[in-house]
Amino acid sequence: MTTKALVLGGGGVTGIAWELGVIAALADGGLDLTDADLIVGTSAGAAVAAQITTGGLDQLVAAQLAVDSKELAAELDFDLLAKIFTLLSDRSRPDDERRAQVGAMALGAHTVAEPVRRAVIAARLPSHQWPARPLVLTAVDAHSGEFTTFDPSSGVPLVDAVAASCAVPGVWPPVTIGGRRYIDGGVRSTTNADRASGYDRVLVLTPMTTTMTMGLHSEVESLLDTGSTVQVVAADDEALARIGDNPLDPSRRGPALEEGRRQGRAAVADVRMVWHGDDVPPAGDGR
Repeated sequence: MTTKALVLGGGGVTGIAWELGVIAALADGGLDLTDADLIVGTSAGAAVAAQITTGGLDQLVAAQLAVDSKELAAELDFDLLAKIFTLLSDRSRPDDERRAQVGAMALGAHTVAEPVRRAVIAARLPSHQWPARPLVLTAVDAHSGEFTTFDPSSGVPLVDAVAASCAVPGVWPPVTIGGRRYIDGGVRSTTNADRASGYDRVLVLTPMTTTMTMGLHSEVESLLDTGSTVQVVAADDEALARIGDNPLDPSRRGPALEEGRRQGRAAVADVRMVWHGDDVPPAGDGR
């Protein structure tokens, strides 16, 4: 039997809207991505993964366009964010060590209170119960830097798992689970697409260009080397121009959704060949 995995990458609150736009357009084209044998979600992708597996797509899309929203506008410390990105780009040090240092910065950052942020995440989700299907959400232990995944068998509440995966260091508070604090799974990789290893067909959605999507190239190469067929749908320059420079700005969700729909409509034929067809095209933008 052919197995399929859907990988949903990070990209802020506008990334959630863009991914839902793509998924909605593909659904209009007859492609139901929720029939995947595995869904992997990181950061924004964790929210989308939980949303599409527990709620109706029409309602989720409508919520992105609603004027009344519980989303918070983020206050960005650009100096701190620059230090974090510089640190994550330094491959001369062990991964866990670098990520633990980022975790320390996140733990010391001034953010909204953890319960306030948790309420935002809870409001995003149609259900607070894990779906009865394989779903993996990624995070990083803020203390040790260790990469962590949560799934329906982990015993972690779905809201907490999504909140942890969405806890952008320096912007949102680390999330407390079992006495530990966790930060955004994007600290390890923007997509963590290698979690789909072993699946025959893999579709990756990333609301950033592939050059901006940390870790994607090597992850796609690894999947290809192990026999997976990989298709990547990434935000293009037109989408990014309309979305704007701040992916954490809730006011840009409408344009992001529209751009996701546009790109989803354009990708229907290619995605159908990967998701359902026997004649498979070469790997997508991730190569």
